[in-house]
Amino acid sequence: MVIVDSDVWSEAFRKKGKESTRVIALRHLVNEGEVIMIGPIRQEALSGIREPKRFERIRDALRAFPSQRIDEPLYEMAATFYNLCRRKGIQGSHTDFLICACAVKWKASILTKDKDFARYAKHTPIELYSKK
Repeated sequence: MVIVDSDVWSEAFRKKGKESTRVIALRHLVNEGEVIMIGPIRQEALSGIREPKRFERIRDALRAFPSQRIDEPLYEMAATFYNLCRRKGIQGSHTDFLICACAVKWKASILTKDKDFARYAKHTPIELYSKK
């Protein structure tokens, strides 16, 4: 199973023409039923869309992926990862560390364009997605 970060979703919905390797990977994961969605990623992917019709189209497409429930221990694990990385001089968003916590708890990898996750991986037990 794979948690797909909002930057990959945004690229998939935005780009026309030749697809990047990450968008190709996303398409494969969707076809295989291996995508995990969480609410914060859904919110990020939908934020900033100015045209209401486009927003509705993307929102409706994302509804095919129900959000997994995030309980309190996951938020606590995210805070632990945040604090650990911060002590190592690595900054990150709360959403990034929540993605990390979910991935660890659910034994999922993370598909992202965000290079910060490679830095997090040096100090947390996350696995970044790579086509096997």
